[in-house]
Amino acid sequence: MPCRLLALLCLFLASPLAAQPASPVSPPIPDMDNRMAACAGCHGEYGRSQRETYYPSIAGKPAGYLYEQLLNFRAGRRHQTQMQQMLTPLSTDYMREMAAYYAGQTAARHPSDADALDPAAAARGEQLALHGDAALDVPACRDCHGAGLRGGGPYVPGLVGLRREYIEAQLGGWQSGARSALAPDCMATIAQRLSGEDMAAVAGWIAAQPVQPKAAGETEIGPLPMNCGAVR
Repeated sequence: MPCRLLALLCLFLASPLAAQPASPVSPPIPDMDNRMAACAGCHGEYGRSQRETYYPSIAGKPAGYLYEQLLNFRAGRRHQTQMQQMLTPLSTDYMREMAAYYAGQTAARHPSDADALDPAAAARGEQLALHGDAALDVPACRDCHGAGLRGGGPYVPGLVGLRREYIEAQLGGWQSGARSALAPDCMATIAQRLSGEDMAAVAGWIAAQPVQPKAAGETEIGPLPMNCGAVR
């Protein structure tokens, strides 16, 4: 079933009308598993996207981050027609429930991306991800997204497990203004300092990293290197 139809079905299931029985013999939608089932057409069952799809896995992402993204889609700071159509009529309380539901799911454990990386691009991507580039005033990805790029706190998502094409597209969106967040938009600032080659390199390197659970004793991220409006 096309994602557009699934999104419309998801909207119906999420609406108060859908929560009521259509007739005395039609049971109501009992729980969030059923309400969110149609969203699996794009984001995978329980928010665990398949590796061959463009749409990202959202299972296990921080609830605050997911809620902010729902608000961003609804407000037009992120542009995706199906998401905007689905979210426009929904209340903020219901979007909080959606975010909490997916945050409570177990994140997908995919193997690393099998795509081969050019050695020079891999080295550049690793540098940007782990050390940043002082000459460009670009902090390391791990300074915000955690040592293992698994995220931290309620508003910072993990990056491992996302496809190269998706990561590169998001960086390009921030660079062009097609994607934005609450000001000051730190990701837009970073993306605008990167070349197309840099974005491809860091996206490829991150996508090649295996998804692993947080190590014992791994702490949340510390103070951010930049002021980010989306991080409370």
